[in-house]
Amino acid sequence: MKTFSYGIMYGTIVIFVFAGVCSLVFSLILRFSSLNEAALQLSITIASFLALFIGGVISGKLSGQKGWLSGGAAGLLYSLIMILYQYLGHNSMFSWEQSIYHLCFILTAMMGGVLGVNVSSGK
Repeated sequence: MKTFSYGIMYGTIVIFVFAGVCSLVFSLILRFSSLNEAALQLSITIASFLALFIGGVISGKLSGQKGWLSGGAAGLLYSLIMILYQYLGHNSMFSWEQSIYHLCFILTAMMGGVLGVNVSSGK
């Protein structure tokens, strides 16, 4: 149980670190170029899914078992933190579109967790 919890925790930390680095890169691109947010929307979405997938892989690899559960838990924890941040920090609820995105984020992290368990076990 201890390694399972560590896997989820480290997977979630990796998601936030990767998302933070990508946010910094995209903000620098927006600041020092003539691009606008609409031009980078697809790149931002791809980076978000990549962050959740990598976090799921890390979570599954460190957990070593039940990759779908560890990856899904890391994705769910990420989504819950985002919901709390948006509600408490900005006093707004999720839209339907955001809910769909976060459901897909959780599924992506689950797939990453399954891959992480299979990579770590050498199957």
